[in-house]
Amino acid sequence: MTDELPYGTQPLMRPATRPSHPAPADDLMTRRAWMAAAAATTAGAIALGGSRLVRRDHLFSSHPSTARAARPPARPTHPASAAIEADAAQPNLIRAENAKPGTRHFPIRMEDPYWDMLHAWCDHDSARVGELVTIYATTKAPTFRAEAFRLGWYGGAGARKVWEAAAPIAGIDQPEPTIDPDTNMRSCSHWQPSFSVRVGRDWTPGMFVFRLTGTDGGNTFVPLTVLSDRPAELLMVSAITTWNAYNQYGGASLYTGEDGRSKVVTFDRPYDLSGSGHLFGGEYEMVQLVESEGVDVAYTTSVDLHARPGQIRRNGYKAVVSLNHDEYYSLPMRQAMEGARDAGVNLVFIGSNTCYRRIRLEPSPIGPHRLEVNYRVASEDPLDHQGDQRLVTSEWRDPPAADPEASLTGVYYESNPCLADMVVVDADAWMFAGTGLSNGDRFADLVQNEYDRVYPEMSGTPHDIQVLCHSPLVCRGRDSYADAAYYTVPSGAGVFATGTLWWERQLGPRCIETTGAHTDLCNLRQITWNVLEAFLRGPAGHAHPAVRNLDALGIRPGYTGPPPGSGGETSSEVAATRAAHPQPEGMAQSTSTSTTTVSATATSTSEPASSTSTSTPPTSSTRP
Repeated sequence: MTDELPYGTQPLMRPATRPSHPAPADDLMTRRAWMAAAAATTAGAIALGGSRLVRRDHLFSSHPSTARAARPPARPTHPASAAIEADAAQPNLIRAENAKPGTRHFPIRMEDPYWDMLHAWCDHDSARVGELVTIYATTKAPTFRAEAFRLGWYGGAGARKVWEAAAPIAGIDQPEPTIDPDTNMRSCSHWQPSFSVRVGRDWTPGMFVFRLTGTDGGNTFVPLTVLSDRPAELLMVSAITTWNAYNQYGGASLYTGEDGRSKVVTFDRPYDLSGSGHLFGGEYEMVQLVESEGVDVAYTTSVDLHARPGQIRRNGYKAVVSLNHDEYYSLPMRQAMEGARDAGVNLVFIGSNTCYRRIRLEPSPIGPHRLEVNYRVASEDPLDHQGDQRLVTSEWRDPPAADPEASLTGVYYESNPCLADMVVVDADAWMFAGTGLSNGDRFADLVQNEYDRVYPEMSGTPHDIQVLCHSPLVCRGRDSYADAAYYTVPSGAGVFATGTLWWERQLGPRCIETTGAHTDLCNLRQITWNVLEAFLRGPAGHAHPAVRNLDALGIRPGYTGPPPGSGGETSSEVAATRAAHPQPEGMAQSTSTSTTTVSATATSTSEPASSTSTSTPPTSSTRP
């Protein structure tokens, strides 16, 4: 494997042969193999050479050596909103930052044995300029080098180096993580600090990584989001609560472990494998797209959204982007997003499986909000029948305070794994302007791993919802659909959801066409840009109200039958939860829950299959 992490994306290409449905979850590659594959294929612009990294004012550009027969309809170079077309008295910080010299030499070797030889974590997941952050590292190497990079566009380079330690730092072979006997939580809060650094004034707020490189070749990333409370047009939310949930450093995650799954996980430990969480292949590509276009963007994390839920409305953002696999939501996080929407702020859910798990955040010895609590079975949660039942960490769709995610996202997580084309069904919708797409056109293999669809029978599903792509698939031997959708609310806000985990990773800035026809990559960028451009003007529903089309598409209650993963029986844990917490009258409740087990060797983004009866949508799921 190359020692450079490529970025951007590889074209969506249909394999020469493909099965009619994906292999069962227990045949999927291990998380380690998935992460290595993501490093190699998430985006290949660096590895493909600088000649294909062309600075451009539009997302579309032809290959330098190839003339195009036709060009898509012209569009504005930058969003048609006041701050982006700005007056010179208020310069766009993102444009100014990306005009600085960048570097391609920021990746690490994302493979064995290098990413197993050095691990590190930071006492801050986010910080502001002037704040001191401390890194805790473990390595057998005598010393290691430390550098920090801001991630962005930088004319195609991908990052800017903002700091380097003046001298090598002494390595420490830290003790093993501690194990909490009650929750199986693995913690490294007892480690000795390795070094501290103050966030500099020239660290323009955004997404950063520290790169640590040992003298023995071991290397790792340590992510950090630098915050800003300045007004901006767009807010991007890094889904670090999901990164933490899947993190198996120390031997356990919220999914699996050496002695069973953890019920609490902590940020006081390194991310496993490369140390970068889900940054590359889940968030970085959207950062590239937005910064390459000079959008006035600010950044935050899911933990900061929990800690400061009023930040969205206070800072005047016109739109918020939930980055890819944004699965784990606390009550304040959800209230922040719903409150923003109801105040006219547009929302983009660029991935799937959003707001599926309910969590609490609690303090650790290092600081506030660093313990992530997720019991999943209500009766096991110490808060069950104690106080505010909305804080009990069952799934969002389950009692004691069931509130299915469809009321926020418009769509509803159904199952995994899957591999299918995304099929356009409403090509006249404004999102498809400039693409030339027609109904029935397909994006090859864009629906992958986890998917969402519209459930008209689900409590909370918006009435005024418009399905844009309705994609047939086979998952776990059953036919179903994945949906990309858009809805609007009385405040004027628009909400767009892709319904797949594979959309974001296609959004790096490279879009090179070698023929007169659009490629899948170029069309995906155009659709994404159309959404962003409209959303950055203000409440999108005023100019683009959603046009309900479910009847025309045959989307009606129970139209697909039981979803993938229905096992025909209700698990004992979910049965106990329901017995202890009867559903409110009128709340849909399933009669079956998946009994299909998902191997611990499934991919890092796998969820358990949800389940339902023929007539009702799923309310719960199980996972080993």
